[in-house]
Amino acid sequence: MDLTSLDFQQARIKQVLFKSRLRSVLYGVREADPTLFSVRDNPLGQWLETIVKPRYGTMPQVREIERLLQDTLNTGQALVRQYQRGQIEEARKGLEQVESRTEQIDALLQSMAGQMGTA
Repeated sequence: MDLTSLDFQQARIKQVLFKSRLRSVLYGVREADPTLFSVRDNPLGQWLETIVKPRYGTMPQVREIERLLQDTLNTGQALVRQYQRGQIEEARKGLEQVESRTEQIDALLQSMAGQMGTA
């Protein structure tokens, strides 16, 4: 199965969902769910593992996306720990780091889509 532009659009939406859930935790709207920081439970991580890697796992962008995703999840988890220690403003400021990493992931997704002719 070839990836389509819709697949890449959905991958970007998965990132927005993660950022929204993280922001909800850091603004006290919801409790931190441990699965939020698990690559296995992350929608983008699941997509990479089940759809992308079996067919396109040799593309350098895939490995870099995986690395950045893990880094994003680790950063998010650290921000939640900071929030839980009462360093609320510092934790919220750290959302900029998450945003930066997700922008890098987005650029890699666009690069992959361009190489596949689905951009």
